[in-house]
Amino acid sequence: MRRYLGYAILAACLASPLPGAEPMTGAQFESYVTGKTLHFGQNGTAYGVEEYLEDRRVRWSFLDGQCKDGVWYEEDGMICFVYEDTPTPQCWTFFKESSGLRAIFQNDPNATTLYEAQQKDEPMVCHGPDVGV
Repeated sequence: MRRYLGYAILAACLASPLPGAEPMTGAQFESYVTGKTLHFGQNGTAYGVEEYLEDRRVRWSFLDGQCKDGVWYEEDGMICFVYEDTPTPQCWTFFKESSGLRAIFQNDPNATTLYEAQQKDEPMVCHGPDVGV
């Protein structure tokens, strides 16, 4: 029983930012992500992928082959995204940890925490709607 409790405590520690961990600034975030494609997971499951382009442009997909273009900017210590189909900013607090990025959704902090699951240098594959029709 102690062994399982130890794993539960370890898992809880890994799920929270390290004590004293500071959110990434816009400059730190830009330096880390520009030119990369990052895959994100949530609770051990694939969640989505985002390609970070020059000039703070992004391309997001929920891994369904459909992509949304957008931009990101820094506001009040958060990294906010606006996509072509969603004008309401989606703001996140990003932390750089030993395993990669951890992002907490600030529009509803209890709803979503994402973890960097994979990093690639090649662009995303976007099929778009009605391909082959």
